Amino acid sequence: MTIVNMCRSSCRPLDRCYRFLPCLSDPARRSALGLKVALVMLHLIYVGVLFLFDGGLIEKTKREPWYTAIYLTLFVATLVQYFVTSASSPGFVLDAMRAVNESNTIFRKALVASKQPASSKNGSVVVTVEGSQMARSLLGSNATSWTKLVMDLYPPGTSVRSLTCSYCNVEQPPRSKHCHDCDKCVLQFDHHCVWLGTCIGLGNHCKFWWYICEETSLCLWTGIMYITYLKANLSSAWWKDAIVILLLVTLSISMIFLLLLLLFHSYLVLTNQTTYELVRRRRIPYLRGVPERVYPFSKGACRNLYEFCCLQSSKYRMEQLPTAQELEEKSRPYTFCDVVTCRCCC
Repeated sequence: MTIVNMCRSSCRPLDRCYRFLPCLSDPARRSALGLKVALVMLHLIYVGVLFLFDGGLIEKTKREPWYTAIYLTLFVATLVQYFVTSASSPGFVLDAMRAVNESNTIFRKALVASKQPASSKNGSVVVTVEGSQMARSLLGSNATSWTKLVMDLYPPGTSVRSLTCSYCNVEQPPRSKHCHDCDKCVLQFDHHCVWLGTCIGLGNHCKFWWYICEETSLCLWTGIMYITYLKANLSSAWWKDAIVILLLVTLSISMIFLLLLLLFHSYLVLTNQTTYELVRRRRIPYLRGVPERVYPFSKGACRNLYEFCCLQSSKYRMEQLPTAQELEEKSRPYTFCDVVTCRCCC
């Protein structure tokens, strides 16, 4: 009984903590919170060691305050971008379907109240369909409207059962995938990021790219400052040099990884691909017959970059599968005229 009472008394502080912070009661959310705290602490350690050990940096800050101000601004911006990206929605299929249903309901009520003809466009812009470049007015029942919208993105004769997610029980548009970590289907699923604790998809891929860009820049700048410190203070206390060298080695490994990740995602952006599509190309039904060097959803590097950066307001933008004629055109080898007319960019 004594042991039982001791266990109960030791669990009371945890129960109180879970009562004030409900997110800590969930193991998955507790793990994600722990990763966020660890990442912030790593940033503070790397920057704090510089200002603690490097007296020359303090003197330089007094002479040139703008240098340290820009560095600290990048430091803060990187952490802010990290939390913004981790809190952003990747664009869930269920949310897109809900938006379609709500807009359809509002549109129908407006038609009944105003007795306008069905050709009215009030409230009809819900989802941008890339294949036809127009908004669809969603009529009929909610389920039928969503199913018809998704089926129009696939070639004729496609079975609805083959498009229905067995977990969410919802029809998946092209480029969507069910994430087992989030337990939801994600539009233009790229990957599930453990460090961010969320999926990367249509809704936050641009934010993710900017985060790794800022993180890479911060690592590079911090590494340069560490090397500058070692050059100027190599004969100082050996334990300081040992700490700085150890941190510099781990920082260099992180910087190489981040730089490769940044280049990889820049390539994906310019070719309008996702990590999942590139890695699992042979397992995705609508990509099996596409040649390796053909990018079925690419509209040219410039157009891909424009849509990636400037069309993020269209949160539920969906793309239609290319036709056989479009795939044949994209698989055609480049000629001199194509290079002159910038076919790869248009």
